[in-house]
Amino acid sequence: MFRTLKTLVVGANARAEEKLRDEYSIELIDQKIREAAQSLKAAKLSLANLMQQQRAEQRQLDGLKDRIDDLLTRAKEALNAGREDLAQSAAQAVADLENESVTRQQTVDRLDMRILQLRQSIETANRRLIDLKQGALSARAVRREQGMQKRLNRHLGGDSPMDEAQELIAGVLQAQDPFEQSQILAEIDQGLDHTDIAARMEEAGFGNKTRSTAADVLGRLKD
Repeated sequence: MFRTLKTLVVGANARAEEKLRDEYSIELIDQKIREAAQSLKAAKLSLANLMQQQRAEQRQLDGLKDRIDDLLTRAKEALNAGREDLAQSAAQAVADLENESVTRQQTVDRLDMRILQLRQSIETANRRLIDLKQGALSARAVRREQGMQKRLNRHLGGDSPMDEAQELIAGVLQAQDPFEQSQILAEIDQGLDHTDIAARMEEAGFGNKTRSTAADVLGRLKD
């Protein structure tokens, strides 16, 4: 039973989280885009540091090459002048500088590779961020349309202002005519006090006529 209750609780939490994510999806999208933009900014800063380090190493390497060239020139001049001792010292210095140059060249090459990889990653991330921003605009527009549709559905659904207006119009159109109602009431009253009995017997041909009819007029014209 405990396992079943645990499963139900987990399911309820998952549905609640899904509902919450759907309700605040636009806010979550904007937050994730801000986080991605911050990560991209940090990556750009790392790239700038690598490029700065690479340029510093390249300057050191270029300086070593200039020093090596200068010492080689001086060593040749010393040999030509018979100063092998100075030429030997220059040769040793050149050898040390060349070894340092190899190490610095390896550092420069490694930095070049890291810069290339990081630059490619930044370009990819930047394109994705642009796509995400465009997608966020589309999602925001769709959410506005959904909100408008929901409000319209509420207005067009049950108990909407349109339905209420239609009911009021039907009530006015179906209301009984008060003038006709007063005539009916008068007829009822006449029947109750028997004031209409003589008129009804006259119309049936019993007793003297108190009103002229079209038949009477035609009869007089024929005489």
